[in-house]
Order: sequence, then C-alpha cells, then structure tokens
Amino acid sequence: MSDPTSRLKRAIHPIPDFVTNALEARGLAAAYAARPPYQRNDYIGWITRAKRPETRHKRLSQMLDELARGDAYMNMPYRG
Repeated sequence: MSDPTSRLKRAIHPIPDFVTNALEARGLAAAYAARPPYQRNDYIGWITRAKRPETRHKRLSQMLDELARGDAYMNMPYRG
C-alpha cells in the first residue's frame, strides 16, 4: 500500500501487518490508498510511535474511524 514514487522528504514508515489487517477487515484499504502519501505516512508513524499497545490500538481506531467517515485527518477537517 505504500507509494514508492512519493516525494516525501521525511522518514517513510513501512505499514505494519496489524494495520494492513485492520484496514482489510474494515474494508478501508481503498480509502487508505486514496489518501495522499503524507497522510498515510503520518498515520503509520503516529500509530507505531506509541509505546503502549493500548495507545497503538486507540490511534489505529481513530485512523480507521476517520477513514470510514472520510471527513477528518488526525482530528482535523479533511475534504478529499
């Protein structure tokens, strides 16, 4: 699901299996792929930087909810 042609200048975060599995389970892989590369990268970095599993789960849930609604990115309004 990563975009090797991205022009991001910050570190690129590989998508972990648990995120891929959650996206597929919720049917949100296409919604994730439709987001700009910087948003996908920011979400993954934000989720994986969490030290506690509870925090990772909370952040993953927020990302999934925002993708499902399609109107938010990291708690900010988003119009795709």
